[in-house]
Amino acid sequence: MNQVKLTIDGKEVSVPKTWTILQAAQQAGANIPTLCYHPSVEPFNSCLLCVVEIEGSPRLALSCGVQVRDGMVVTTDSPRIRENRRVALELLLSEHCGDCFGMCRVACPAHIDIQGFIHEIGQQDYAQSVRIIKESVPFPVALGCVCPAPCEDVCRRNRLDEPVAICALKRFAGEQDLETGDPYLPEVAPDTGKHVAIVGAGPAGLSAAYYLRRRGHAVTVFEAQDEPGGMLRWGIPAYRLPREKLAAEIKTITDLGIDVRYNTALGRDVTLDALRAQYDAVFLGIGAQRSRPVEIPGGDSARIWGGIELLDCVSHGNAVDVGQRVIIVGGGNTAVDVARTVRRFGAQPIIVYRRSRQEMPALEVEIVAAEEEGCEFHLLANPVAVEETAAGLRVTCIRMGLGAPDASGRRRPVPIEGSEFTIDCDTMVLAIGQLVDPAVVEGTGIEMTRWGTVAVDEKTLQTSLAGVFSGGDSVTGADIAVRAVAAGQRAAVSIHQYLQEQTVTGDEEIWSATMGNLDEIPAERFARLTCIARTEMPELDMDLRVCTFQEVELGFNVSQALCEADRCLECGCAAVGDCRLREYALEYGADPQRFGGKKRPYFVDDSHPDLIYEPGKCILCGLCVRTCRDVKGLNVFTFVNRGFGAQVMPYFGLPLGKTVCDGCLKCVEVCPTGALMARQDLPVCKLLPVEMVK
Repeated sequence: MNQVKLTIDGKEVSVPKTWTILQAAQQAGANIPTLCYHPSVEPFNSCLLCVVEIEGSPRLALSCGVQVRDGMVVTTDSPRIRENRRVALELLLSEHCGDCFGMCRVACPAHIDIQGFIHEIGQQDYAQSVRIIKESVPFPVALGCVCPAPCEDVCRRNRLDEPVAICALKRFAGEQDLETGDPYLPEVAPDTGKHVAIVGAGPAGLSAAYYLRRRGHAVTVFEAQDEPGGMLRWGIPAYRLPREKLAAEIKTITDLGIDVRYNTALGRDVTLDALRAQYDAVFLGIGAQRSRPVEIPGGDSARIWGGIELLDCVSHGNAVDVGQRVIIVGGGNTAVDVARTVRRFGAQPIIVYRRSRQEMPALEVEIVAAEEEGCEFHLLANPVAVEETAAGLRVTCIRMGLGAPDASGRRRPVPIEGSEFTIDCDTMVLAIGQLVDPAVVEGTGIEMTRWGTVAVDEKTLQTSLAGVFSGGDSVTGADIAVRAVAAGQRAAVSIHQYLQEQTVTGDEEIWSATMGNLDEIPAERFARLTCIARTEMPELDMDLRVCTFQEVELGFNVSQALCEADRCLECGCAAVGDCRLREYALEYGADPQRFGGKKRPYFVDDSHPDLIYEPGKCILCGLCVRTCRDVKGLNVFTFVNRGFGAQVMPYFGLPLGKTVCDGCLKCVEVCPTGALMARQDLPVCKLLPVEMVK
């Protein structure tokens, strides 16, 4: 009798008695993961993923190596099995030396495919570059102008010279698109019959509107101001973000068929109850519109402005008389924006900040620009009282020392007793934080946090009210624009799920294995790479800067953009789209950081004209060894060393280019990770040295 009958996941099957459980399960439609199995070679039993339960056996069995028996009852999926598979994956990942995605993409709050859009700029395909960016953010120009670039902080080139100018390149791609006169508009899915109300036409609200409209939902935006843009329009000076560029970019959003109703404020012109009754879902992108007051004697003086209120007044074109000397309290971007703004009115700005220059949260480039434009800085100082005088204000400050780090990770400022001093000024501006206007949410029934922000589920951005979602500064407090944009995009995913009556789970988190943080990466990673200076941003002449609101940073021209794009190391793995190790890690929720310890050594063999080998990504599945030996008959690869030092290498330790390998690429076809890749499948491999680096 050549057939046996067994039961797999409750289904009876009849298969040849020479088959393994894995083969029988595949015929039965069961999905058993494996990284070391291939039907063309003998089983190797190395990855430990294909475990199953056999009735009557206390131990899990490797299905690729156990032959079927008549009457066998097999279970291929259970909590115990999934836990074992997850641990097996985490052990493999603990040694894996490679980045699924460039760390720039992981660090970006919106997870823009930075490597992808920069590559397309390098290929001079600016249209495709913009399409890639707008899968994640609809504001490439605006964010390119104002983003503090957390992506650049983790750029691998920091270990070599300077980070790639990612934001400047993003801006370049967006500007190239706008200058065509026919900017990119994505396809809109067929009408779903659902209608969403968006409150607030700021970065969060417009982003939510953009991604909801792309999914086919009708969208109406309610905006309290007479123009869209939120803090991008009213809170950022025109010398950083020109109004005409922002307007043109917003038009690419509203042109998708989004209705915007201006001068319509929540709580004043429309209620949340009315929106919930009329629309299928609501998104609140109401921002944090009020400056935080200071609780000191004299802090309620009429000569004291809030930073956001002053910038808003200037952006509306209203006259602002701040006098000749202006104290700005704070160290963030709003404080520096105010200082540079009043400098353009002819005033002398004096920034008073309670920490040191190193702890200032403002962009370094903005701090430097403020210094160049003549702004004064009184660091490690804090106001403790304000007195009105006939000439203006007398502000008493106290010197500060730095103590232990606080919750922000920065050293806590501590007053130095007896160190008071005074500064005379005409106006004082407070830029020490922003608050959600309580009048906007009063009476809505929305649950708030103890910090006065809207309470939401961190994953889905759902509020305490059914069908109402929120994101951006109203949830996080005042934060960078790209995080508000990312919140709008994430909310669109959750709202879409809600409208489709699916379980609202929110967007998937980006999953990426990594070879480590910048200080953990082996020096060999950068061996033989050439240092290339970062392309400098062209700027407006200094004699024009302090007397005009013209744009200071002028943007890259084509040759500058191409030169900067060429600096990108393209760190992300070219095999990320079909890496089975990553696929299973996602499926089983594997944590690549669960098991610490030493990773495999990094080096690259690109000596062969047809393929490239990165042993650090190898999981010792042996498929290349067995396929080359048993299918091709060449024996190019072999196992060397034992234990953790075990590796798959070309025979005699030769570079691949010195072996008998004929470039058939069968090893690439069976490799479950990016350890072996065909050159033709790679982007411009600027990260790879000419010869093997050990």
